[in-house]
Amino acid sequence: MSSLLIGELAPDEPSFEPSKNKLLIEDFRELRSTVERMGLLNPNHLFFFLLLLHILLLDAAAWLTIWYFGSSLLPFLFSALLLGTVQAQAGWLQHDFGHLSVFSKSKWNHLVHKFVIGQLKGAPASWWNHLHFQHHAKPNCFRKDPDVNMHPLFFALGKTLSVELGMKKKKFMPYNHQHKYFFIIGPPALVPLYFQWYIFYFAVQRRQWMDLAWMLTFYIRFFLTYLPLLGVKGLLGLFLLVRLIESNWFVWVTQMNHIPMHIDYDKNVDWFSTQLQATCNVHQSLFNDWFSGHLNFQIEHHLFPTMPRHNYWKVAPLVKSLCAKHGIEYQSKPLFTAFADIVHSLKDSGELWLDAYLHK
Repeated sequence: MSSLLIGELAPDEPSFEPSKNKLLIEDFRELRSTVERMGLLNPNHLFFFLLLLHILLLDAAAWLTIWYFGSSLLPFLFSALLLGTVQAQAGWLQHDFGHLSVFSKSKWNHLVHKFVIGQLKGAPASWWNHLHFQHHAKPNCFRKDPDVNMHPLFFALGKTLSVELGMKKKKFMPYNHQHKYFFIIGPPALVPLYFQWYIFYFAVQRRQWMDLAWMLTFYIRFFLTYLPLLGVKGLLGLFLLVRLIESNWFVWVTQMNHIPMHIDYDKNVDWFSTQLQATCNVHQSLFNDWFSGHLNFQIEHHLFPTMPRHNYWKVAPLVKSLCAKHGIEYQSKPLFTAFADIVHSLKDSGELWLDAYLHK
């Protein structure tokens, strides 16, 4: 894109906004240059090919399980577990292509993204792009990050927003119990009761006909491969169970990095500070890397959204050093602690809302 000269700053005008840390901005730019020099933005194509291959093999194994062992309870449940794993892992893989992290040319990332999210998951790429890019631009910023739009209709999120909600005497839900009903309307319900219908509404309402065609290939394939083995009731039961497994997996992993962190209105701070105050990491291990699609390195992912995930661990020490230099907290925790912190943070914000609702 050609550059456009709008004007020049007067000599006495600062070249940065007063709400932003000039030294931190310069240090992060230097870090970005270091990352480029180290080649950490270059993908390993074999890595992503093996990820796709393991998803396809799990998908085939799920069908073969029912075909060979029959549709009794144990093969049925085992096949559902395999298919739930396929959906979760395909979700992480489409995330890689959606962030343009796999190929040097954007068009190839976009094309394979449509295949993975459409044919392997039954969702529109345009819907994911529309929501996810807003999330990365302003994570945990109310009215700018769609991932926190559940406030205030379902949950009271963040200390500031919860107190504000209570002081305004607003009560859409019994927020002081939200850490309990989260287990009902959160992980089990998001995909099967909301995403499942909304993705079709989005594609049709926005006339994303190509995305809709990719989506339909998933449902046609699922119908044709499992209907002869299970019948209509068995097919619908399997589909619902798979979506239930996927939903729990997706919600716990995606929320463990953000819900316990700072949630507020946008304060227009610098990029580095915006990402660090809204994200935390989960300790590295082979299982955590696989289980979360390397989103256990959420800090590094948010700072460098196009970086291939297999390089997050390499840049992590550099990010930690920059945080230490500027006195910014770099949070990393065990997996189950991260899960528990979701519930604890919901309990805390619910209690803050109740106190403000009753006494302020």
